[in-house]
Amino acid sequence: MSPLRITTRDAATGPVLEITGEFDYTNATELRDLLGTLTLRPGRRLVLDLAGMTFCDSSGITALIAARNHVHAAQADIALAAVPANTLRILRIVGLDQIFPLYPDTDAATRS
Repeated sequence: MSPLRITTRDAATGPVLEITGEFDYTNATELRDLLGTLTLRPGRRLVLDLAGMTFCDSSGITALIAARNHVHAAQADIALAAVPANTLRILRIVGLDQIFPLYPDTDAATRS
C-alpha cells in the first residue's frame, strides 16, 4: 500500500497538484479538502499531475469529478496530466476523457 501524497506548486497557468500513491475511498476527501484552500481565479488552470498515482478507485474518480465541478464554479479550467494507463482506460470507458482535457505531462498541460 502506497499512502496518498498531494503536493502543491505554482505554474504560470495556475496551481499544479501532484498526486502520488493510492487514491481511494480512504483518502479521496483529501483532494476535496485541499481544493477549498486553493485560490482559483477565472481563466486560470488547475493541473492534476497523476504521474505518481499507483491506484485509483471509484472514490478517486468521484473526487476528480468534484474537483472539476469546483474549478468550473470558480470559472477556471482543469487538466489531467500523465494519467496512468489503468486509470486512463477507466476514464475512457465511462466517457470522462471527453470532459477532462488530458495531457501527456505537466509541461504540456501548463503550456496550453
